[in-house]
Amino acid sequence: MKRVFDIVFSFTALLLLSPLLIVIALLVGLSSKGGVFYRQSRVGKNNHDFKLFKFRTMHTDAEKKGLLTVGGRDPRITPIGYYLRKYKLDELPQLLNVLFGSMSLVGPRPEVRKYVELYNTEQKKVLLIKPGITDYASLQYFEENELLSRSKDPEETYIKEIMPAKLELNKRYIKEAGFITDIKIIWGTVRRIFSV
Repeated sequence: MKRVFDIVFSFTALLLLSPLLIVIALLVGLSSKGGVFYRQSRVGKNNHDFKLFKFRTMHTDAEKKGLLTVGGRDPRITPIGYYLRKYKLDELPQLLNVLFGSMSLVGPRPEVRKYVELYNTEQKKVLLIKPGITDYASLQYFEENELLSRSKDPEETYIKEIMPAKLELNKRYIKEAGFITDIKIIWGTVRRIFSV
């Protein structure tokens, strides 16, 4: 049921949003050097790596200066990238990940390998299901970048405070997972985006 919903929803969304996706792709490509899409290795179900798709919002080679984005005005972010991130439009290409089966619409947000290596045995249970575009943690930490921008040591804050809290929310989702729960989270995400 979940997989069928993922396929139908992602295919329909890609079809309906195709004009917007084309406009965004043109803006990204024309506003700064580099490709339109950004592909990053993330850890998915059963601890297997996969390539996550996003619209590129940073200047090329920005990842070499750190994996965490600190604040909306991180100097590595392009002018158009700021608005794509603010309204979560950079995440739309992940509908392709959903369509192809490496992600689900709802599920624990996939993390980079560096941070997954820090998970304890209990936390690794979140890797038993497919990662998603949105989840409880995405709603709770919608403005995570701004939280990190107020920290003296953003990475330490992420590892010791934010990441453990997000993993607890991931485990809550696993316990409550179901069609109704997914619909509530999707609706909550849409409402949160439009309230920015």
